[in-house]
Amino acid sequence: MWIELFLTPFLTAFTLTAGLILLFLLTPLFRRAVWRSERRHGHKKSVSRLGGVAMLAAFVFAVFFDSHLVLTREFYGVLFGGALIFIFGLWDDLSELGWKIQVFFQAAIAALVFIFGMRITTLTNPFGGVWLVPYGDLVLPGFIILFVWVFLVMNAMNWLDGLDGLCGGVSLITFATIFFLSLKPEVYQPPIAILAVVGTGVVAGFLLFNIYPARILAGTVGSMFMGFLVATLAVIAGMKIATALLVLSLPIADALFVIWQRLREGVSVFQSDKRHLHYKLMELGWSERRVALFFFCVTALIALVALNTQALGKFVALLLVLGIIFSLLFFVDRKTRMKKQMV
Repeated sequence: MWIELFLTPFLTAFTLTAGLILLFLLTPLFRRAVWRSERRHGHKKSVSRLGGVAMLAAFVFAVFFDSHLVLTREFYGVLFGGALIFIFGLWDDLSELGWKIQVFFQAAIAALVFIFGMRITTLTNPFGGVWLVPYGDLVLPGFIILFVWVFLVMNAMNWLDGLDGLCGGVSLITFATIFFLSLKPEVYQPPIAILAVVGTGVVAGFLLFNIYPARILAGTVGSMFMGFLVATLAVIAGMKIATALLVLSLPIADALFVIWQRLREGVSVFQSDKRHLHYKLMELGWSERRVALFFFCVTALIALVALNTQALGKFVALLLVLGIIFSLLFFVDRKTRMKKQMV
C-alpha cells in the first residue's frame, strides 16, 4: 500500500525531473539558449536555468495522473498557480524583470490560489486549541493575509537560491518534513503526503544536477515554485504554517534581516546584492560546499524538532531558534563589516 501510494509518485516525479534535465543538457537547442546575466551565480553565467521548468512539468504530470489523488479545487489552484509561475519565471529567467512586475505577478499568484479557495482562517494556539484569524473569509483582509505568507516564503526561497544546491536542499528537507508530519496518527492527511512526496521527488531529481558544481540552475521558475509549493501545502493542510515557518526559520529570518537592512539604508527591498547569510559566510572564507552543508544541517535539526513537538513545543522552539538565528546574523554581519574595514 505504501509503495503504491507514496513510492510510485516519488519515483515518477524523480525520474521525470532527471529525464527532462538530461534532455535539456543534451539538446543543443536548450544548451544554446540565451539566459539573462546571472548576478548571484556569478561563475555560472553560461549554465542553463531550465531546472525549474523540469521540476514544474514533472510535478504537474505526477500529480495530475496520480490515481489516488482527488484533485480538489485547492489542488487545482496549486496547478494553475504553477502555470503562472512558469510564465512569469521563464520571462524573468530570459530577461530580468523589474521589481514592480515581480510583485505584480506574485500578487496575481496569491490572488489565483485565493480564488481557488485557499484561506488562512486559523492558527494553532500554542496553549491549546486554535486562534481564529479575524476576517479570514472576507475578500481583502483574507487575501492580504494569504499574500503576505505566500510572498514571504516564495521570496525567502528565491533569495536562498544563490549557491549550488542550497535552495533545493532546504526545500527537500522541508517537503520531507511535511510528508512525515502528514502521516502522523494525530494528523494523517494522505493527499497532503502525496503532494509532499511528489515535491520531494522533483527536488531530488533536480539536485542530481544542481549540487556543486551545478550543471543546471533552478532559475526563477524553480526557486519560486519550491517556495510556492511549501507555502500552499502549509495552507491546504490546515495547521502546518507553524511547522513550515519553523523549518524555514533560517532562510525566512535571513530574508527579514536583509529587508530590514535595505530599508534602514534606503535602498530597494528587491535590490540584488550580497547581504544574505550564505554570501557573508563565503566572505569569511567558507567554501560553497561548507555553506550548503551548514544550511542543510541546521534545517534538518530544526525539522527533527518540528516533527517531535506539539503546538506549545513548536512555539517555544520557534522563539529560541529565531533568537539564535538573529544573533548569528548580527554576529556574521559585524564580522564581515570588520573584515571589509581591515582591507
